Amino acid sequence: MTHTVLLTGAAGGFGRLTAQTLLDQGHRLVATMRAPDGRNREAAQALAARGATVIAMDVTDDASVAGGVAQAVDALGSPDVVIHNAGVGVLGLQEAFTADDLKRLFDINLFGVHRVNRALLPAWRKRRSGLMINVSSLLGRITMPFYGPYNASKWALEALSENYRSELSAFGIEVCIVEPGGFRTTFIDHLMRPSDAARGASYGPMADAPQQRLQHFEQVLAATPAQDPQRVADAMAALIRMSPGERPFRTTVDALGMGAAVEGYNRALADLTTGLYKNFGIDHMLTTQRG
Repeated sequence: MTHTVLLTGAAGGFGRLTAQTLLDQGHRLVATMRAPDGRNREAAQALAARGATVIAMDVTDDASVAGGVAQAVDALGSPDVVIHNAGVGVLGLQEAFTADDLKRLFDINLFGVHRVNRALLPAWRKRRSGLMINVSSLLGRITMPFYGPYNASKWALEALSENYRSELSAFGIEVCIVEPGGFRTTFIDHLMRPSDAARGASYGPMADAPQQRLQHFEQVLAATPAQDPQRVADAMAALIRMSPGERPFRTTVDALGMGAAVEGYNRALADLTTGLYKNFGIDHMLTTQRG
């Protein structure tokens, strides 16, 4: 079945791979990105040449999101799938990130998702269908040193997704979370670093630990070809292909072992959530209503 998909952050990383995969499978794609006529011109032109509708959208700007969604609807009709892929990572000692650093990070990784949803959901609720895929992270389930603000933003996205799932279920709208591990993509090249370098330096020798950790992890990725970022694009395409009601709420994607460990955590939380909702008599909100 062919779908109309709106994909944020389509210029690089998982986004570009996902865009190419969806086009290969015959879907109608709205590929959104910042600066398609500027720094992302090459990616925009390549996707447009393959049939994607490329639209400038900055998920941190209300007007840009509203205008971008309106353009998408004018071009291809209301999308029936949204993939929230736009995001940024961090590397550094948590204390050295300023409050403004965290505001910028959350504006992209969390508030941007909410902005796009608010632009799409009224039409979806009216027609009583839609699929939302939120790209989280295994670091949205557990913490690792030197990624603290990113951990926090993705944990918040997990909570946002949980609530969208329950509150939209009566309207036939499905919500899915994809939780990738670490992969070698352009994402690593654009990690946000702390603004307060002096605060980081006050940690002494430990100030160098974040960069050392990243270098080690890149060596691990280079030695593990199975950790191929195409796996993430394939996982999102697979969710779209599934029939309503068959899609898992959470999907981990990882070949390094952490994904398998997190799956047990996810199952335990699912059981806890189901039991809690049953106690409150609202477990029906965990099942998307059809028709």
